[in-house]
Amino acid sequence: MYVGRRNVIIYVKLCIYTFGGNFMDCIMIGIAGGTGSGKSTFTNRLKERFGDDVTIIYHDNYYRRRDDMTYEERTKVNYDHPSALETELLIEHLKMLKEGKSIECPIYDFTQHNRSNETYTIHPSKIFLIEGILIFSDERLRDLFDIKIFVEADADERILRRIVRDVKERGRDLDNIMEQYLTTVKPMHSLYVEPTKTTADIILNSGMNDVAFEIVSAKIAALLKE
Repeated sequence: MYVGRRNVIIYVKLCIYTFGGNFMDCIMIGIAGGTGSGKSTFTNRLKERFGDDVTIIYHDNYYRRRDDMTYEERTKVNYDHPSALETELLIEHLKMLKEGKSIECPIYDFTQHNRSNETYTIHPSKIFLIEGILIFSDERLRDLFDIKIFVEADADERILRRIVRDVKERGRDLDNIMEQYLTTVKPMHSLYVEPTKTTADIILNSGMNDVAFEIVSAKIAALLKE
């Protein structure tokens, strides 16, 4: 169905949930979109609405460990290419959660461009929100999601949001941000992120889209009651 208002189009496909084997009855919701699109805003709004009833897993935490490289070498890695992420580990972890097993999720340190030595435990839950720019680019991972949401935004808005985030939260300087955006972020978005929009069940133009938020919230609320 279509739910619309000015400059807003949300496309929702029919979702069918099937569970077999040893999988537990949990729902995995993938939330993708380009850098600075508002996907984190949308994810955090859902977390604020449902609290401990939903669990967030960030694909960013699965960036590969690069202890064999110097800091300077790590700064030059193309982190917007699918190969930069250990997606096979995320797939393994999601399957474990579906089987009712806890996982030790890695923690990525953006200030060091490397994975931290620390992990945190994630226990099985009814609803999981998996967020990342590239979570729809790998068919094996994409097939684990029961609902797929893609958040898009104008390119100018996305780069401005990225600048603010990287300066405030990740200790980056403006020159580094702009170089990375032009050399890797922008071209990789065109190659690996934007094309995956067609695989989404829901497409929205803002993380602050209240219409979309209420639709998804209603679905989650209904699932939690089952």
